[in-house]
Amino acid sequence: MASLSPVQLQKFREDGFLVLEGFLSADECAAMQRRADEIVANMDVPLHCRTEFSTQEEEQLRAQGSTDYFLSSGDKIRFFFEKGVFDKQALHAHDPVFKCVTHSPKVQALARSLGLQMPVVVQSMYIFKQPHFGGEVFPHQDASFLYTEPLGRVLGLWIALEDASLENGCLWFIPGSHTSGVSRRMVRAPAGSAPGTSFLGSEPARDSSLFVPTPVRRGALVLIHGEVVHKSEQNLSDHSRQAYTFHLMEASGTIWSPENWLQPTAELPFPPLYT
Repeated sequence: MASLSPVQLQKFREDGFLVLEGFLSADECAAMQRRADEIVANMDVPLHCRTEFSTQEEEQLRAQGSTDYFLSSGDKIRFFFEKGVFDKQALHAHDPVFKCVTHSPKVQALARSLGLQMPVVVQSMYIFKQPHFGGEVFPHQDASFLYTEPLGRVLGLWIALEDASLENGCLWFIPGSHTSGVSRRMVRAPAGSAPGTSFLGSEPARDSSLFVPTPVRRGALVLIHGEVVHKSEQNLSDHSRQAYTFHLMEASGTIWSPENWLQPTAELPFPPLYT
């Protein structure tokens, strides 16, 4: 099983992220990649719905803030275009291949070893990060977009379906940056307002020397604390950097902000992780 050791737990608590190499097998990664290819081959996204996804504030507000396609995406498989790349959401709920991985015994054992009592799955994405133009992801905290009270209740699980290297845009972290709260929040505007989202606070200037690169091999899982600062560079290599990522929230004693862009719906409340 995938339970964490005391040493791994301590490192995660100190750094705000943790690499678990070999979490998925090559066959499991290949199955997810094949399924993603099938979904893309059958996708039909009207031009007016081709929304860019960005963590950079001005791009975020311009590309997504007034787009209902984005704001109503939490309970559907939908596609979002970065600069030259796209991702798709809600796979954990609607696709059996990704649902099986998300709720696998390995993931459940990992969550239990972290002490999660009532984890729910709030979001999932498949990220393609295509060669030569896969977009840069600016420094950010996931809790800026997935805010809870109290903080510290959101956990990202990022699974490398291909090797993630310095050349093709691996993740970078500021170790220990999860202990200082959230510097900004993206919130929904009142119904009928435009743009549909806005930001409270601002992202501070970050010393680039504080970031540590985290290259991983295919099949690795990276645990990401909701408040740790992380980023990835543009992919200028000849190789894609595909990944599947999803977020868990500890639902026990937690309030999911009604101002978050992502909201559960009657059709898809946040599903429990444990089955």
